[in-house]
Amino acid sequence: MLFTSVNTFAQTFQISPQNNLQKILDNSRDGDILELENGTYLGNFVIKKAITLMSKANNKVIIDAQGKGNALLLKSSNITVQNLTIINWGSDLTAQNAGIYSNKNNNIIIKNNKLHGDAFGMWLQKAKYIKVLNNTVVGNTKLRSADRGNGIQLSSVTHSRIYKNETYNVRDGLYVIASKNDIIEANQLHDLRYGIHYMYSYDNTVINNNAYNTRAGYALMSSKRLTIDGNKTTNSEDYGFLLNFITQSTFTNNQIKNVWVKPEHKVSGRDGKGLFVYNSGYNTIAYNRIEHAEIGIHLTAGSEKTKVYGNSFINNPTQVKYVVNREEEWSKDGKGNYWSNYLGWDMNNDSIGDVAFEPNDGIDKLVWQYPEMKMIMDSPAIIILRWVQRQFPVLKPPGVKDSFPLMHEPTLYKPKIVQARQHKDKQALANNHNLVHTNAPSAAEQH
Repeated sequence: MLFTSVNTFAQTFQISPQNNLQKILDNSRDGDILELENGTYLGNFVIKKAITLMSKANNKVIIDAQGKGNALLLKSSNITVQNLTIINWGSDLTAQNAGIYSNKNNNIIIKNNKLHGDAFGMWLQKAKYIKVLNNTVVGNTKLRSADRGNGIQLSSVTHSRIYKNETYNVRDGLYVIASKNDIIEANQLHDLRYGIHYMYSYDNTVINNNAYNTRAGYALMSSKRLTIDGNKTTNSEDYGFLLNFITQSTFTNNQIKNVWVKPEHKVSGRDGKGLFVYNSGYNTIAYNRIEHAEIGIHLTAGSEKTKVYGNSFINNPTQVKYVVNREEEWSKDGKGNYWSNYLGWDMNNDSIGDVAFEPNDGIDKLVWQYPEMKMIMDSPAIIILRWVQRQFPVLKPPGVKDSFPLMHEPTLYKPKIVQARQHKDKQALANNHNLVHTNAPSAAEQH
């Protein structure tokens, strides 16, 4: 074991697998750097000091928890864990077994690690200013999805950044509960139940993430003032975005593609929904692209007071499913949405359709009630019924109306945000939730 002096109090240690790592951890002092040499370190290690535990950037250092407990248990603030491979921690979900477990510790940095195990990859709770950067978390496919832990679990975490991580083959990629003022950005989430799962969390930004091969790309529940911007979801089975009791939030520039229930899972009433909005109001849904979902957008259970404009609904067999008691206008300032099945015209070439579009008329509602009608949707009888409905509006039930349908798809852009300095500038973090979204970025934003 060699060490060189960094300053009067802190030291850098080089440690081999033959050394007693736990004893060195116990004897370390705040500010020490423990650099592990290549090899396997067996045990469940507890870190009680504000130190850095790391290896060189080759991830050939393995922390093996031997199938029990937590691989690394953090019991101090100001800890950095970097460039390690962590495997084989316990599988007890009730005991919250995790590759890295931290409770009530602030300023934790977890960076460039690879984790592979049964239960939770990381369990981080009751903390501020956490940084989880560029890690990979992989679950165990031999377990049922319900028996696996989540990749990264955040509970009561504030002013933190989760950036460029990859999670797969776990239960949910990122699970966030009772957390505020966090930024979740540029993560890759695939082969999961839910890519990102939100519960009871406020004032958070979810930006530029990519979820695919999931049951739901993003399941957002019982939360307020979320900024959901520039995310992608592809090949979800049930939902691209599930909004359940979400209020005062904005959903912009997101791309949703291929939301379709697999034939072997198909039952009556189970359809893939690009956007499913349940009991969620006072939100803005703008400049999103929903393509090839069984139902483009389904709003239900009082999901009113929702601003919907600038979106593209492309090749969805049912574009909108929404039963309301009064007409809902889906446009803003003379700009509506793009509908791939709109058959109107634009005589004055202003890129706005001259005829309003009603994507869920009385015929659509009959189809929802009697799904077997889908077989005759293009028949002369249905065409005549739609004509009669247009000619005699008194026969038409209230529904969604787009008075200014777009003739061309709006351009989406990849949003940018200004990161808070060391994530301790609360005002900068708050400003992320006041972004003004437009159809296209300004010249300054492009450069």
